[in-house]
Amino acid sequence: MTSSRSGARTGAAGLAALASLVADETRAGFLLALLDGRAWTAGELARHAGVAPSTASEHLGKLVAGGLLTEERQGRHRYVRLADARVAQLVEDLAAQVSPAAAVQPRTLREAGAGSAMARGRTCYDHLAGRLGIAVTDALTGLGLLRQDTGFALTDEGVAWFEDVGIPLVRTGRRPLARACLDWTERRPHLAGIAGAALCHHALTTNWCVRIGSERAVKVTTTGEQALAQLLGIPPESLH
Repeated sequence: MTSSRSGARTGAAGLAALASLVADETRAGFLLALLDGRAWTAGELARHAGVAPSTASEHLGKLVAGGLLTEERQGRHRYVRLADARVAQLVEDLAAQVSPAAAVQPRTLREAGAGSAMARGRTCYDHLAGRLGIAVTDALTGLGLLRQDTGFALTDEGVAWFEDVGIPLVRTGRRPLARACLDWTERRPHLAGIAGAALCHHALTTNWCVRIGSERAVKVTTTGEQALAQLLGIPPESLH
């Protein structure tokens, strides 16, 4: 019994420490920015959050020490990124719990435009999110390539579809082939996991999608519209 209480206290302390890392608005902003899956410099994150470089470095040090970020140095530059897909899932899941009414309203037309672009299509760490991610997920499900009734799972036809399109599904570690990720703007699950990451990588490398702005927003190109219409039956107008 004593051992059980001790373990519970240890777990509670760890959970409280993790919550305190995310509870700071500046650190939360860093984590959301890093959901684009790329490595950022401390200076880039400082400018993004509107804080002094020294303040950014202090916050980043706490996130690295807490295991949420990893860092690497190239010359004079210090780069940080999310530690792994599990951290990305945690951040996205927490963001999805925020009530839309509690969201900060855009202060300028530029902020409103950026928010609209993020809602239309973005990367969520290494997979597609926003209305684009939902459209792809719905299309895969409608064609019988993805099942959502008992949790997300590719069907045999779905695995064959990825092979036919030329999107390799490299299975490494314990990461699931398909996983549901709750979309914080659409309030519905989109495709994550190995399949979601592979599809996103393919979309970006084949110019189906291009990144826009300095955040996570992506835009479907004419090439992408044609490919998604041909392969998944997604109407181009639904992607605008």
